[in-house]
Amino acid sequence: MKNSMQIDTSFWDKHRGKIFSRKGGWLIEKGVFCHGYEINRELVGKISYFQMMILNATGRLPERRFADLVEANFIGLSWPDPRIWCNQIGALGGSVRTSVVAATVAGVLSGDSRTFAQKPVLEGMGFIQRALALKKQGKTVEEIVDNECKRTGGKPMIVGYARPIANGDERVAPVERLAKEMGFEIGDHLQLAYDIESILSEKYNEVMNINGYISAFLSDHGYSAEEGYRICAVLVNSGVTACYIDTLERPPESFLPMRCDDIDYQGPPPRKVPDKE
Repeated sequence: MKNSMQIDTSFWDKHRGKIFSRKGGWLIEKGVFCHGYEINRELVGKISYFQMMILNATGRLPERRFADLVEANFIGLSWPDPRIWCNQIGALGGSVRTSVVAATVAGVLSGDSRTFAQKPVLEGMGFIQRALALKKQGKTVEEIVDNECKRTGGKPMIVGYARPIANGDERVAPVERLAKEMGFEIGDHLQLAYDIESILSEKYNEVMNINGYISAFLSDHGYSAEEGYRICAVLVNSGVTACYIDTLERPPESFLPMRCDDIDYQGPPPRKVPDKE
């Protein structure tokens, strides 16, 4: 007996053999379009690369100074230090002679973790936006901090604050100074971020890190947490590429080499392979 249930395939039939885009594309003899802008006539030579990157990530073209501050944040967050794990992947790529693209993309992907690089922006913006909503509902800043600490067993492990190795964050001050020079005012999210920092500093000797600052800054300019995450998708690529080049210029397989006896093997003891009969 045939199944009498009819499945509506009209949506897929409409898209079969066709490519649709709401973002842009090349229209022969008309131009190349991006979110309503003709790239060659309206954007090339008139906006910065970071303005273009944010336009593609969010669908909105930001003002130049905003894009310049985001760019400054990228510079401060992509160090050529091979001890950082995403950079280690780039360094390993150079050591085994893979391509610069493969090494850099693999390093960027490794940065897509909850505790480092791109994902903390997603969580940091989510936190500061929730916190501001709670404050507008009547919660005090201290109550917001205490409730957030309860979620982590009483520890001040609030995303956007503290740092796993060092106390303080030297990356915040240069971006703060640049924002002031550019004429940016402190918005509601950033002011709340500072108020939270004040309580965490007094109670736990912890301060805001660069993720906390940029999360509040992006939130004050109307970006959602998901949009902030998209803007920061390739945040670490520059440092990864630098570490790739560093090991590419050295003898092959010289980055973190290991001897067999460096491995702490804890499995079954060696056993003989039976001889063939």
